[in-house]
Amino acid sequence: MKRPLFLLMLSACFLALLAACDSRAQTPTDSQPVHETISLTVWGAEEDEALLQEIFASFQSHYAGQASFQITYQPQSESNCKDVLLGDLEGGADVFAFADDQVSALAAAGGLDPIEDEAAIRSASLPAAVEAASVGNTLYAYPLTADNGYFLYYNKAYFTQQDIQSLNQMLEAAAQAEKLISMDWSSAWYVYAFFGNTGLEVGLNEDGLTNYCTWNSTDNPIRGTHVAQAMLDIAASPAFANLTDTEFLAGIRDGSIVAGISGVWNAVAIEEVWGDNMGAAKLPTYTCAGQQVQMASFSGCKLIGVNAYSQHPDWAARLAEWITSEENQRLRFELRGQGPANINAANSQQVQSSPAIAALLEQSNYSQLQRVGGKFWDPVSEFSASMAQGNPSGASLQAQLDRLAEGVTQR
Repeated sequence: MKRPLFLLMLSACFLALLAACDSRAQTPTDSQPVHETISLTVWGAEEDEALLQEIFASFQSHYAGQASFQITYQPQSESNCKDVLLGDLEGGADVFAFADDQVSALAAAGGLDPIEDEAAIRSASLPAAVEAASVGNTLYAYPLTADNGYFLYYNKAYFTQQDIQSLNQMLEAAAQAEKLISMDWSSAWYVYAFFGNTGLEVGLNEDGLTNYCTWNSTDNPIRGTHVAQAMLDIAASPAFANLTDTEFLAGIRDGSIVAGISGVWNAVAIEEVWGDNMGAAKLPTYTCAGQQVQMASFSGCKLIGVNAYSQHPDWAARLAEWITSEENQRLRFELRGQGPANINAANSQQVQSSPAIAALLEQSNYSQLQRVGGKFWDPVSEFSASMAQGNPSGASLQAQLDRLAEGVTQR
């Protein structure tokens, strides 16, 4: 009787062991993770779609063992990203590209939280890019590019190195060749070029929303009317063309334009047409109040932000870091010609040898970060449209400048 009882007990133990093993087999382990699906929406420039899709693919491959991803790209202009996002923060993108002049408003509205790994981002980025991504001493976004400025493109077949020092001299050379030089006076962004180095000022007040403006000053050695008259003189040249960026490129392709003021985003397209004749340099001087005044420029950076209302803030931050990594900023330069904000990428031989980037760096000596409120744009564009058309109303230049300053400083 003892042997059958022993066998029965042994069988019971064996069955219990099998049950335990089966239970363990059904329990997730580190080698068999259950992946959560992370859904992220990314806003970026329409021209960046192919680049971003390549970056998304590498991100998903890198983190494949930690989660599954559904990343949705949606085209959204960087220039008005703030307005769209603040219209519906909870329904907005998790990760988005935007121009640095919007960072203060986004942070103030609660759309951005301070960056957690601030020290690492600061040490990896150009100081100017860090400043552009900060409000006060707090970093709110990830620096992406440090090239949001403008400079001179010119066809070397038509201009000497001496010519490109002076806009008036360039206009004379272009007129003799029956060609055109382009600048976009419909955009206040470019029109700042004439006022920026004259002692006439524009900028944000301490409230971060309203502007101050002395462009109508009659006390400055260079008065506002001097600048206005200089613009009228330039517009009167048969070689000057007030054209948008799209029209500028069209003119280069049809051969009518031999020089123009634009940014690095057009470098690849221009080089395709002009080849070895493509030249790039700082902006020239222009004749104003009987002297040569160096043309100024607004400068800025493109940034990547993480929506403070994202359902997956940690993963959104990881994706923002991935998009702005040194490797992907190098890739952005290779595919899109955009200047990196990352120190190592910006100092690479490939970037440093780019004529467009070299011109932008040279122009940076005469530029300032774009820090103006929303009331700046329309009054300046209205004024410059009048100048481009030769002042068709006949209104006094001082009256038009007073109207400009009143509009820019409106509360």
